[in-house]
Amino acid sequence: MTLTGKTILVTGANRGIGRALVEEALSRGAERVYAGARQALQPSDERITPLVLDLTDAAGINRAARTVDSLDILINNAGVYGLEDLADRAALERHLAVNLFGPHAVTQAFLPRLVESRGAIVNVLSVAAVAAVPISPAYSISKAAAFSLTQSLRATLAGRNVAVHAVLPGPVDTDMVRDLHLPKASPQSVAAAIFDGLDKGEDEIFPDPFSQALADSWNSGPVKALERQNAALVGEVGNQ
Repeated sequence: MTLTGKTILVTGANRGIGRALVEEALSRGAERVYAGARQALQPSDERITPLVLDLTDAAGINRAARTVDSLDILINNAGVYGLEDLADRAALERHLAVNLFGPHAVTQAFLPRLVESRGAIVNVLSVAAVAAVPISPAYSISKAAAFSLTQSLRATLAGRNVAVHAVLPGPVDTDMVRDLHLPKASPQSVAAAIFDGLDKGEDEIFPDPFSQALADSWNSGPVKALERQNAALVGEVGNQ
């Protein structure tokens, strides 16, 4: 999917991967980029339209959706990360509210526009979605749930010509994990790899050297085969 002339919405556009995605989309010829954040951003380019989006405010999300006339690509990038104890239920609920129910609400609100354009949904997740990071269990659980949401959307929206992609990055040099002492990819390189993967039509996009090590075994492995097998159930149920 080329970005030339496309309209894109990026959530969490105020920093990190989100900001890099906005800049990369513009560099690739996007016609309009909606920059979603909890507070309106000051646009640096006339092609950027700030959009106030709090992922925990369903009514606000629906109001924002009514201001967008057309949309080709939705990138659910906003998220939260913490180092909470697994026994802390409140922490788990906070992570699920933003990392799972937030993308679900945004997707449902903007879905009519994506159906009209035969567009794409890109959910920025984490390798923690497939292998939990025990020091951040609430984050890992919420990203695993969001990965399952992504797979479910992919299967159920295929018949409506909306593509759904999962991004599974490893550590990225953002404010979220800046204090972790391990090699990290730059947000700019990850943003570029996300759009490259979208252009290639990859279901799962592994956008950095750490995650790329998983790509071949994932794409040819039994878990991916099982996902495709399960997706076929959508057509079988629909034909009954």
